Amino acid sequence: MADLSYDPYDVAIDADPYPVYKRLRDEAPVYYDEKFDFWALSRFADVESTLRDVENLSSAKGDILEVVKAEPVMPLGVFINEDPPLHTVHRLLVSRAFTPRKMQAIEDQVRAFCAACLDPLTDGDRFDFTLDLGAEMPMRVIGMLVGMPDELQRSVRKVAGRRLRNKPGEPLPVSKDNYFDGDMFRDYVQWRAHNPSDDLVTELLNVEFEDVSGEARKLSTDELLVLLGVIANAGTETVGRLFGWLGKVLGEHPTERRELVEKPELIAGAVEEVLRYEPPVHNIARYVANDVEYHGQVIPAGSALLLMAGSANRDERKFDTPDAFDIHRNANHLSFGRGTHFCLGASLARLEGRVALEEIIKRWPDWTIDIDNAVRAPTATVRGWDSMPAIVG
Repeated sequence: MADLSYDPYDVAIDADPYPVYKRLRDEAPVYYDEKFDFWALSRFADVESTLRDVENLSSAKGDILEVVKAEPVMPLGVFINEDPPLHTVHRLLVSRAFTPRKMQAIEDQVRAFCAACLDPLTDGDRFDFTLDLGAEMPMRVIGMLVGMPDELQRSVRKVAGRRLRNKPGEPLPVSKDNYFDGDMFRDYVQWRAHNPSDDLVTELLNVEFEDVSGEARKLSTDELLVLLGVIANAGTETVGRLFGWLGKVLGEHPTERRELVEKPELIAGAVEEVLRYEPPVHNIARYVANDVEYHGQVIPAGSALLLMAGSANRDERKFDTPDAFDIHRNANHLSFGRGTHFCLGASLARLEGRVALEEIIKRWPDWTIDIDNAVRAPTATVRGWDSMPAIVG
């Protein structure tokens, strides 16, 4: 048997990582990679418990392996890369845009955005899950929540895509001194300050909160710009990739797809199973702040640790027949994380995935993926497709 090696940038492994993941879980549940100097955990129980461990594992240096290793200067407001109590303060401010009540209130608008993308295509025989929907709808939804004009949405989408792209086989290049720049929102925020509306930016411009020092204050302009950048990046790239996987996985499982046509009440569960089976985000990185021990192996402080959610989601210790796609299973995946850093936009991603699938199936109950013309996205950070074309009937 070949030596066990996991290179997260290897294009061949990325095309089908699951055999390597299984070997890691079975043979090296605590894995160390000398070439790139990182540790990795691959079993469900280990990844789940570690995601909750904010005492020993820090998010303050990033949640992408290359970022953790580069240790860039993080500006105030990148709440996904902050530890409590600062993370708690910023997350609470942003969470007002993602409450269950807010999600319920915007469903009709999300459906309208989806219909606007799909309706012009209904007379044709082709539809691209990524280009026609994944690249359009998530940004429109985030733009609506934030209050962003259309021309700014297009700029944000381009920047969000560029930030997470690496050359095939190579790590993502990370700028140590200018890792996160929210300047593209500056003119818009200044304009919105004089033109308030019913949106998140207006709310964040005016909200007063208690910071970690106990001082009551408002957000600085730079904090607000960074918060907006985090929301826009997180809300477009990952959800857009989900749409490509919805098309591919259900295209390859026609029996399950036809069951969804007959029983649309199963669609929400099918989205969860796609998130387990082919998640857009496979790896979540942490900086090891204190020595930690797993399976008798000490991972020393100062290390970079990769939490392999994509592997954990296929762990036979947790799931029966994990390599089977089953829309009836309780998916209970780790694709949105766990604990303090559980994905703030999970409810929005679930809403968009469900609505998109409902609207697609309503128009095209059958499709065949044109895999020969599908295009993989050149990124090891958010795994998915730049194009996922389908022939529809």
